[in-house]
Formats: sequence, structure tokens, C-alpha cells
Amino acid sequence: MLKICAAVVLAMSCATALAETKVLHAFLSTGETALDPAVASDVATLSLLENLFDPLLRYDYKARPVKLIPNTLAAMPEVTDGGKTYTFRLRPDVYFTPDAAFKGAKRQVTAADYVYSFKRLYDPALKSPWLYLFDGVADMQAVDAQTLRIRLKAPDPNFLFYLAMPATGVVAREVVEAYGAQVGNHPVGTGPFKIGTWKRSDQIILLANRDFRPTEFEGKRLPLLDRIDIKIVEEYQSRVLGFLNGEFDFLEQLPESMKEMVLTDDAKLKPELARRGIVLAPFPVLQTYYMWMNMDDPLIGGYSKEKVALRRAIALAYNRAEDVSTMKKGLALPAITPLPPNVLGYDPQYRSPVAYDPALANALLERYGYRKGADGFRSQPDGKPLTLVMHSEASTVGRLRDELWRKNLNAIGLKVVFKSDKKTEIIKASRLGSVMMFETNWVADFPDGDNFYQLLYGPNAGRANYARFNLPAYNQRYEQARLMGESPQRTALYDEMANIIHAYTPWVLLTHPISADLQQPWLENYRRHPVEFTNWRYLDVDAHTAH
Repeated sequence: MLKICAAVVLAMSCATALAETKVLHAFLSTGETALDPAVASDVATLSLLENLFDPLLRYDYKARPVKLIPNTLAAMPEVTDGGKTYTFRLRPDVYFTPDAAFKGAKRQVTAADYVYSFKRLYDPALKSPWLYLFDGVADMQAVDAQTLRIRLKAPDPNFLFYLAMPATGVVAREVVEAYGAQVGNHPVGTGPFKIGTWKRSDQIILLANRDFRPTEFEGKRLPLLDRIDIKIVEEYQSRVLGFLNGEFDFLEQLPESMKEMVLTDDAKLKPELARRGIVLAPFPVLQTYYMWMNMDDPLIGGYSKEKVALRRAIALAYNRAEDVSTMKKGLALPAITPLPPNVLGYDPQYRSPVAYDPALANALLERYGYRKGADGFRSQPDGKPLTLVMHSEASTVGRLRDELWRKNLNAIGLKVVFKSDKKTEIIKASRLGSVMMFETNWVADFPDGDNFYQLLYGPNAGRANYARFNLPAYNQRYEQARLMGESPQRTALYDEMANIIHAYTPWVLLTHPISADLQQPWLENYRRHPVEFTNWRYLDVDAHTAH
């Protein structure tokens, strides 16, 4: 009898333990790459790194507008020498997760580890895409075990934002030396989670790091979850159906092509889903869609009046309202400047001098000699044929966007042909200057206007400045604004730069998307952050929810 009772008690205890395991079910839209902060640059991998590794700073989860807070620091850094010297004092309770590279020792994080991690970005063998973050650094040193000092060549108001990015997470020299070129397959960090099982580009399980330094959120110690089960789901339909079937606890950025499955015509959650307790949380993404035009292209580029007139006519012909209603299903805002709302430097009072006006576009083209032929299409002022070539992504959404552009441009007599390719290939060609026109988007790396206005800074041509725009009046204002913090004076400069963009039209500003985010009724503490990729450390789930 006692044996039976013991068995019953044991079975109940096991069942209770299983029921109380808190598991988040999530997905990534693309496969991950090597889990190394120095080299990873895709969103999927950065999302994982954010939970495995620790930069010095991070963002307050709830603060809006965004606010930086200490992460592995005891307090915010001391800034001296007119904004050129930063002194960071580390918490003494930050440790790497156990690994054979440490030979059984409990490995504390020191200031020297951060110096080593930052200097790894300079390693030419790594070809780190993040080296530019330290372009302005003159010197860095570990003053003692818990004190790091960084001197800049000149003040940079955005420098602390860089130190909250996954790329600046701390790694251990012993781990890098132990695994060499394979270190990205052996991530050893200090974050709230650690790798459990990892099936490349298929499934990843993160386990709670129960040795994570004491960190509380609303009176509870982080992380709140025991495990995160992550699947790689590349197909839009699989993501949405998976969420609707309860396989995933949340879905961010509902795909445009799938909105009819979830939303009503006025962008509200369908009643049957609302009755299930599913929550729709519209979220204004720090993202700008724009169509850039190559300023070095012999047909569409240049700064002469007739070239400016052609680009301005293209901007006047684009129907943003139709884009918002038809393509974005109402979940977008018209882009007036490069800055989306909630980015530092955004001016809600700014009004664009360019609006949808095909009649004015036609008149402008006529005035500068772009005449219509018998076929209804215009020629160049010298009489040569005028055919625009726009690159586009080979996808359903890409084809829909092509048709909207075709309709808008044909309406003012401009002939356009489309060249479809993978986005990665288009970007490569863009950097070489061999693409005439392409619609793309930019998501903020950090929440400051500088991150957007640098996209048209002349010296960045061939990098993020795909339009190859290079105008002294713009460059001078950008250089002046870059040295300034958030202020009315800087906002005024940004407004002047926006006016220059509208005047010369290297870009056609399109939209700022509003993400339709969905969450299951059992998910707690969910709130999308404007900058950080994930919020997993703060999330909680009903432990008794069956998936």
C-alpha cells in the first residue's frame, strides 16, 4: 500500500512539474547564421543573440520614448571631457554560462572582456559589418577589473545607442580561442537564456539561465520563462495558420497578403478571433519604405533642372493613399520625411511640399521637354526613348507593388519595365551603382534621426546611400546635425534636410508601416519594443495552457 501511495505521489509531482514548466512557442521567419555577435547581421540571428549575450546597456522595456538603462553596469556611465570620455563601472555579479573552455571555473565578466569583445570587431578576418560603430573611438582600456574607459575622437550623441546593440555583447577570449572559426556554433554568453538544443535552420530551444544575475521585472526575477521553443517558418501562410492553430504564442508583422484571414476590411480583428481571446496590437514600426533613384544613372540621375523635374514628377505621380489602403490594408502612415514617428528628431509639424498630383506631374514633364509620342509614352528632351528600369523582388508582394508603380507611372506617360531578382542580389548591384530604381525600406538600428538621414549622406554612397546622392548643402547640414543631441535646433536642421530631399528627389518617400501584431490570450507582459528585436525575457505564459 505504501509503495502504491508513493508511486501516486511521485506521478502527481512529475505531472505538476511538467504542468508548471513555462514554455514560450515562437518562430523566426528566416534561418539563423553563426551565433557570434561580431559577425551576425540578420534579424533572426540578432534576435537570438539578444537573449544569449549582454551589451553594457539595454532599453527600458516600458519607457516611451525609448530610454537606455544599465544592463551589465552598476549605473549609467560617467561622461566627461566635453562628451569624449565615457567611464563604465560593471556589476560584479555578471558571469558567463559554464563551458569547458573555462576548465571548471566560474567565469566572471571583467572590463577586459568588453575591451577584447570590441577589439574583435577590428579583426580583418571576421569582416565584421559592425566595425563602423567604433569608427569614432580613439582609445579603450580596462582601468581595473570592473572599470572600462572609452575615449572618442569627437563627441557622438549616439554612441551609447551602439552599446545597446547585440553586436557589442560581451564574449570570452577563452571561448573564442577554444573554438576558433567554429565559435559561432558554440555561443557562450551571459544573457537570460542559453542554448539547449539546436537543429540548424529548423528548431532552436533556449533554456532559462538560472544563474542570470538578479534582475527583476514587476517584482519577479527574470527570466520568467523556463524554455523557449523556436521554429524556423519561412512561409507566410504557415506562420499565420500556425498562430491561429495555437502553435505560436504571438505573431508580429502580419503579412500583407494574409490580412484577410485575420482582419476585417477596416483593419479590426475578426469577431470570431476576438471571441477566442486573441488580441490585436497595432504597432508603429520604426521603418520607412522609400523608392530610391540612382543619382549617377545617365537617364534618371543628375542635378540639372530637367533631371530633377523627371524625378519630381515620379514623386508627384505616386498615390500613397492607394498604397496605404490597398497594399497595406490601412496599416501604414504616409511618409512625409525619412523619419517615422517615435524616432528622435521626428517633427509632427512638418508638412511635405510634394503630394499626389498627376496633373502637376504631367505639366512639369511637358515644361521640361519630356514629350508624349503616338504610343502615349514620353521621350527624353533630346528625343531619345525614355524607359525606366525598376528592380523588384521576385515575390507575390513584389509583383503587386510593380503593378501599382506601373499604373502610377503610365498615368503620366512614363514607360517602366521591371527586373525581378532576389533582394540580396539587388542590394549587391545597388552598391556597385548598376541599379536605376528600387523600392526598399530601412528599419532603425537605433531610435535616432541620424540613423535615417545618414542614408543620403554623400560619403555613404556605395554603402547605405544606394541613391548615391551627394549634395554639399545636404552633407553640411548632416555633419552639423550629427554632432548635436536631440534639440529644437537639430530638428530644424532635419526639416531643412527633408526640404532638400523633396527638392532634388533622390527618394520617393512612401509609407511607415503599422505592424499588425497578434497575441494569444495566455501570453502575459507582451509589448513590442520600438528598437529591440525580442521581448522574450519579460514574457510569461499560463503554465497550464496546452499547446
